[in-house]
Amino acid sequence: MISFIISKTKLPETSVKNTIILLNEDCTIPFISRYRKERTGNLDEVQIGEIVKYKEAYETLEKRKIAILKAMEEQELLTEELKDKIKKTKDLITLEDIYLPFKKKRKTKAENARKNGLEPLAKIIMSQNTNDIKSIAFKYVKGEITSVESAIEGARHIIAEWINERTDIRNQIRNQLARFAMISTKVIKSMKDDEKAQKFRDYFDWEESLNRIPSHRLLAILRAETEGYIRVKIGIDNDRSLQKIESRIIRSQNACAYQIELAIADTYKRLLFPSLSNEALQNAKNKADESAITVFAKNLKQLLLGSPLGEKRVLAIDPGFRSGCKVVCLDAQGQLKYNETIYPHAPKNDNIGAMKKISSLTDAYKIEAIAIGNGTASRETEALIRKIHFKKDIQVFVVSEAGASIYSASKIAREEFPNYDVTVRGSVSIGRRLQDPLAELVKIDAKSIGVGQYQHDVDQSKLQKQLDVVVENCVNAVGVNINTASKSLLSYVSGIGPKLAENIFNYRNEIGVFTNRNEIKKVPRLGGKAFEQGAAFLRIKEGKNPLDNSAVHPESYKIVEKMAKDLKVSLNELIGNASILQKINIKNYTTEAIGLLTLEDIIKELEKPGLDIREVAKVFTFNQNIKTINDLKVGQLLPGIVNNITNFGCFVDVGIKESALIHVSNLADSFVKDVNEHVHLHQQIIVKVLEVDIIRKRIQLKLEK
Repeated sequence: MISFIISKTKLPETSVKNTIILLNEDCTIPFISRYRKERTGNLDEVQIGEIVKYKEAYETLEKRKIAILKAMEEQELLTEELKDKIKKTKDLITLEDIYLPFKKKRKTKAENARKNGLEPLAKIIMSQNTNDIKSIAFKYVKGEITSVESAIEGARHIIAEWINERTDIRNQIRNQLARFAMISTKVIKSMKDDEKAQKFRDYFDWEESLNRIPSHRLLAILRAETEGYIRVKIGIDNDRSLQKIESRIIRSQNACAYQIELAIADTYKRLLFPSLSNEALQNAKNKADESAITVFAKNLKQLLLGSPLGEKRVLAIDPGFRSGCKVVCLDAQGQLKYNETIYPHAPKNDNIGAMKKISSLTDAYKIEAIAIGNGTASRETEALIRKIHFKKDIQVFVVSEAGASIYSASKIAREEFPNYDVTVRGSVSIGRRLQDPLAELVKIDAKSIGVGQYQHDVDQSKLQKQLDVVVENCVNAVGVNINTASKSLLSYVSGIGPKLAENIFNYRNEIGVFTNRNEIKKVPRLGGKAFEQGAAFLRIKEGKNPLDNSAVHPESYKIVEKMAKDLKVSLNELIGNASILQKINIKNYTTEAIGLLTLEDIIKELEKPGLDIREVAKVFTFNQNIKTINDLKVGQLLPGIVNNITNFGCFVDVGIKESALIHVSNLADSFVKDVNEHVHLHQQIIVKVLEVDIIRKRIQLKLEK
């Protein structure tokens, strides 16, 4: 396993060994990357994630080897040579090729020919030593075999199976597919004018190299095929492939060679190419999935680590026309204090009454900021709010609603607000997203947040696994207030999980707030391992020990206390005091378990304890003259917010219903390798309008520096 992982990751052997030991001890990635740096050689969470990935790949390979060895042993087919060959195999494809000849087969043409005693004839043909194959085949005409032709045909089926099972030939065709395969598409004629099919019309007649096709294009093509609009075909130069197979097998020019040639053509058309072209397409799909999942993971991380407003009292509005605008007032901790519906827009147009109501609510609940959902009637509602003359300065934010409706109808939302309907819950979610995006977004299935690239077309188990890792890393990077966190947020804390999160939540409701980290051990079923993994990520504000509101792990408290004692100051005097902390020579505090890397982290944390790694939320205003796509003109410069990033560019909200695209070629004057190097999610940017296609509702932009 160690050598396998090193070959894939190129990481130092000691780092890999120690990381695997920690993983086998049920340590989490956030815990290992933050608190076991000496043992891993300072590996970060991405590198540890790679070790986890290849550890699982190795374990899957080994599990399959055991299953194959057992199956072959039961069939009494396992020789020492085969056993050794299987054990030394380093990838699943080679392993399955080795096993292919020994697999229990369904009823095949070759199997039927064997039952009719034609295998000896197949061997004679393969020896290529006779020119009079018909007279030899005559001896096999008996039973179900009624003619020389059917005897030879049956022998060819057996030969075809032998050729299909040859690893060298399969690898040769794989090589041809990897280098030269083309993917082509044709529209299904009956669907050509279908309205829903038009979004795929670029692929009604398309051809491209399979190994060069971008992930987003392949996923779009496969979706169009799944939805029944196009047919997809994989092709290579078949004549060239057949010649390469023939050159490996045929070594004469007699009648046997002719029969082998026919068998090669048959196995290629019927067995080899269908199987291996599907494999090539699946490999391309796997790569496209991996690329799309990586894009989604990067976007999700940026979204989860979006700028929080913090503990401020918020009035949140879920805008609407006919059904009105749902208004809620939240306290600084996100608790619902009041809700009402106002009707400032058509058909009621009660904007005066709505403005008075908003004004009185901001006074009554001492509101510090207003959050407006970015859906229907968002711009109109924002314009209304900006007309109100508040008694004090109130910041107004437009907040993404993506996934809010999913949350509002979820079990989590019903548990939080059993006495309120989905509209109120949706408004609360909008307000809480402004206060703390991370705490609120973890309640929503990540696939519903809308920052991906064909996320519903990729391998869903791989996607979910990767997104869970992203959420876990983000939650632990920020830390969690154990006394206010929801069950959803607590469940992502290192070592906690859903069941312990529920136990913490229930304990808090029954006993009251936690006053120090040691009290966490009193939570039912929260043992020593869970405490070790999670304690440092669970923060206690205004607790008895100031270190409980920091990222310093309880296992290091004694070292910090010794530092304070040596400097003759209290912990409170030490924490946050850079001038005192600079006097510490950390080399004096190294132990067998805690080295310089950990001590450097401790000093950084003591300088700014509990520092939120996220930027503070900033107010943003769209161009008030742009209301619909019809208002856009080529050459305009507009403010916008990046709301999705893909491999081919980024989408920007310029304050209208449609998102606009900055193609990768318009992000910079030079070649763009990674879109994320130029923009990030929710970044406020200035863009130039390049093209407006009102019919297809497509907008092309350029990033202005």
